[in-house]
Amino acid sequence: MTGCASLLDQDPLRVDLAGLEPLPGQELEMRFAVKLRVQNPNDHAVDFDGVALDLDINGQPLASGVSDQRGSVPRFGETLVTVPLSISAFSAVRQAWGAANYQPGQGLPYRLTGKLAGGLFGTHRFNDSGTLTWPEPVNPY
Repeated sequence: MTGCASLLDQDPLRVDLAGLEPLPGQELEMRFAVKLRVQNPNDHAVDFDGVALDLDINGQPLASGVSDQRGSVPRFGETLVTVPLSISAFSAVRQAWGAANYQPGQGLPYRLTGKLAGGLFGTHRFNDSGTLTWPEPVNPY
């Protein structure tokens, strides 16, 4: 009983976007390798066996990905996890249509949700949200 109680008393994992690299895709899709920095603020390691990730921009789904990557996030430590992410042509067109009214310097809300699979009681869900800002045009003068 004490072991189960200790599993429930833990802080959530912190997950941040650490990098993005292009991957080869098919004709009507774009693919990226998303690198996530996963931080574990708990006093026990977190083992995982699979990752799922979804990215919404402006309240609309943009990309999703899964990976069967296995690993461990050490206690009070961090690790990098790579997930291939796919953007369909339909999602890209929908986002372009929705962003047509956005101006440089204006924010665009995003939401990243996912999970690190770890068995029946070991799955750790995470999310992050914020605002992506359209860059201001560079003034050459």
